[in-house]
Amino acid sequence: MPETLILSRSDVASLVTMAEVVAAVEAAFVAHGRGQVQMPPKVYLSLPEHGGDFRAMPAYMPASRDQPARAGVKWVNSHPGNPARHGLPAVMGTYVLSDPATAAPLAVMDATWLTAVRTGAAGAVASKFLAVGTPRSIGFVGCGVQAQVLLDAHRVLFAPRELRCADVRPDAAAAFAAANGGRVTSTEEACACDIVCTSTPGVAPVVRRAWLRRGTHVNAMGADAPGKQELDVDVLDGAKLVIDDHEQATHSGELNVAWSQGRLGDAQLYGTLGEIAAGFKDGRELDELTIFDSTGLAIQDLAVARLIHAAALRRDAGTRVDLQA
Repeated sequence: MPETLILSRSDVASLVTMAEVVAAVEAAFVAHGRGQVQMPPKVYLSLPEHGGDFRAMPAYMPASRDQPARAGVKWVNSHPGNPARHGLPAVMGTYVLSDPATAAPLAVMDATWLTAVRTGAAGAVASKFLAVGTPRSIGFVGCGVQAQVLLDAHRVLFAPRELRCADVRPDAAAAFAAANGGRVTSTEEACACDIVCTSTPGVAPVVRRAWLRRGTHVNAMGADAPGKQELDVDVLDGAKLVIDDHEQATHSGELNVAWSQGRLGDAQLYGTLGEIAAGFKDGRELDELTIFDSTGLAIQDLAVARLIHAAALRRDAGTRVDLQA
């Protein structure tokens, strides 16, 4: 039995760059658009009495030009009250990467950082295909950890001149703005940008249709469970709606509330980001309002996990353990 690499958060964060993550996530979307991957729907374990839930996210990707075939599963939580109550991150994860040919566990790694950066990368990839040609301004509604990785990923592809930062926590908006050369604004002002990234944990909408202009692209990143939404349902009317996965988006993404109310159906969905990235559908065509509903795909995690594992082998990083001993 080959040894299993144990990789801590500091290990995984030191092994790959954001530029590499963005490229890997885009390649994952292309493979998804071409139907080359296996990705069963997320499995939710709801724990309302504990203020959160767990999700299990399995996936398989075949070999590519520079990466071997790999399978894996992420075990990740969402406990919004963790920072205030326990001093822990709201989202924590563990990833198990396996060799599909033998089922040998190749690596067990922290997936908290992995989850954040692959989500940021997904937003940047969506903006690549759906934002105006040369976006000059990005508005952030929600200025926590996810906003930072969204900005880092966007800076791989763009050079925005203006950052507008809005958060219900004034200290969070101020800290994010100070760290990144932005300015604190109202949510309404943050929405008047070329790209708007929302990453809030609540269930009540925080973005109104009147605040968004034609030609804006919105990355709706926060809704990840039934009943959650960041955009008023009216925002979805007439917009070009791009999803990452139909099952997840209609069940737990930004669309789920409008979908459950019967206000939205398949006829209003333009397509998946994978279809656009693979060249089967066009991205932005006019000055329409575009929205990317990001629910987070297991193949994004797998693409980054196998990238990290390959880098760990090259650099002799991590701790090797024989789990069968």
